[in-house]
Amino acid sequence: MNKDNYKAHLALLGANVIYGVNHIIAKGVMPNKIGPSAFVFLRIFGAGLLFWIIKSFIKEKVAKKDFPLLILCGLLGVATNQMFFFNGLNLTSPIDASIIITAVPVMVLIFSAFILKEKITSLKLIGITLGGIGAVLLILYGQKAGGTSSVLGNLFVFINACSYALYMVLVKPLMTKYNPITVITWAFLFGFIFMFPFGINDLLNTNFAAFTLNTYLTVAFVVLGTTFLAYLFNIYALSKVAPSVSGSYIYLQPVVSFIMVAIYAFILNQDQYAEDISYVKIFSCLMVIVGVYLISKKPAKLKGLKI
Repeated sequence: MNKDNYKAHLALLGANVIYGVNHIIAKGVMPNKIGPSAFVFLRIFGAGLLFWIIKSFIKEKVAKKDFPLLILCGLLGVATNQMFFFNGLNLTSPIDASIIITAVPVMVLIFSAFILKEKITSLKLIGITLGGIGAVLLILYGQKAGGTSSVLGNLFVFINACSYALYMVLVKPLMTKYNPITVITWAFLFGFIFMFPFGINDLLNTNFAAFTLNTYLTVAFVVLGTTFLAYLFNIYALSKVAPSVSGSYIYLQPVVSFIMVAIYAFILNQDQYAEDISYVKIFSCLMVIVGVYLISKKPAKLKGLKI
């Protein structure tokens, strides 16, 4: 592994550990301190502002013909993605959310087949089936499970995963044509415009006087860590390694979430999380992981080749 690849893997590790931790950190202040839509407002506005500061040093213009696609990417990859994720996380278990998110590579493959006409092999079809069953099982289980699980919350997170997967497919040609910072900066601007009508009322009704130091630290972590730094880490990694390598690191998120929930439940004695770990969830997680592994597995004839 050369130096650049080593740094790329460290970046992916950092991004997905941040995402895994975020599932329980962000949930800890919703909705008692801040509503999910208000949280998304601060997240998109804060990180978007930081991206525009970086963009000011990159002198690159976007062709007018590419703006419709950028607008769609802002709608799917920023507004819809984050609104459904945070509203879903507000309703359901951090573990459920982290497991469902691992279905993103499955959905990427499906959308790639329809939009980019990529071939789906029999092995990948088996992977799609297993991953899909695992995700659906977990969503339906949320209706009967104890702890903080919720079928509606799980469904929202699944819509988030579908939206982000479609965004990843659609944004691919833009990422190869322009500097990734340019693409993400514009996507965040359009995403903020779409999100504004849904988040502004929630933000104005937020009682900021009730914020504690922990609340401010949580908001700062989500804006600077989960959004700004994680996006930068992923951008850097994608410039060095294949998308399949990047996608494989999503497996870390449920592992990190399981560890965080266990700490909260059994060490910090937060009883609402004690029932979030169950055999059904572990089985669902394994099905999704095996499914994604089969999807990302290279054909035998390509083994040994550098791709």
